[in-house]
Amino acid sequence: MPSPHVRLRDLFVHHPEAIHASGEAETNQPRYALQQLNLEIQQGEQIALIGSSGAGKTTLLHTLALAHRPSSGSVLLDDVDMWQLNHRQRHHIRSTLCLAPQTPPLPARQRVVTTVLAGRLPHWSFMQALRNLIRPTDPSAAYAALSRFHLQDKLYARVDKLSGGERQRCGLARLLLSDARLLLVDEPLSALDPTLAEQTLLTLKQEARNRNATLICSLHQIDLARAHFDRIIALRDGQLLFDTKAVSDDMIAALYRNAGNTSQIAETPDLHPLSASVLPDSARCF
Repeated sequence: MPSPHVRLRDLFVHHPEAIHASGEAETNQPRYALQQLNLEIQQGEQIALIGSSGAGKTTLLHTLALAHRPSSGSVLLDDVDMWQLNHRQRHHIRSTLCLAPQTPPLPARQRVVTTVLAGRLPHWSFMQALRNLIRPTDPSAAYAALSRFHLQDKLYARVDKLSGGERQRCGLARLLLSDARLLLVDEPLSALDPTLAEQTLLTLKQEARNRNATLICSLHQIDLARAHFDRIIALRDGQLLFDTKAVSDDMIAALYRNAGNTSQIAETPDLHPLSASVLPDSARCF
């Protein structure tokens, strides 16, 4: 199955915390985690998503995973508007997507082998899932996936005995056992040392390439984003700041500056300032 062609049109997504301290909804000026976002992503692309904390990266990944419903606008996969489908149809589409959160919600008392094999859950029957809980169905596959992240020695460890970085890699090993064609990975390197971070990123890229899947990876490590990804998308305050194949130091400075001045970015070829649209009008693992 090929990875889907992805298109976002005039996307607005409410911020989940868009309420006053009193607990009342903010109605005069709603807060959007994403606003007026237009993107097109081709099959098999590998994309780094960058921006400061709170820029909207995680919301974008959750929206692409069909976990967040847009306030307005469209999420199209292969030119089909996902939120015009019924629940059953959308649930089927989710089995082709895999969202790997920064902190994967892995069952604390479960063995690593069991939780890694759960990457196959979207394609299992209830009885298959139950059997895996009682006795792991394919421990050799879990071992092979863990070994790609140098975690094979934890195969039968309990999840609550893992460090933060080990839990992250356990979640990514789970991704390897999915059959997803759109891999959405949120800050996979945040708890890893530089050597492991580099190895982990290379493994994710190789896996996406091997299955011709689309990989979208949010990162705070700008040097790794520039070194490993041909396309870099930057968000700030829920809006697109730039979408390019070449990121300069000035662009990075503008991205993270408190009072950003985007004039120099707007003049750079193939970049998209905040006020412009990128396009003309035109399953979670956990």
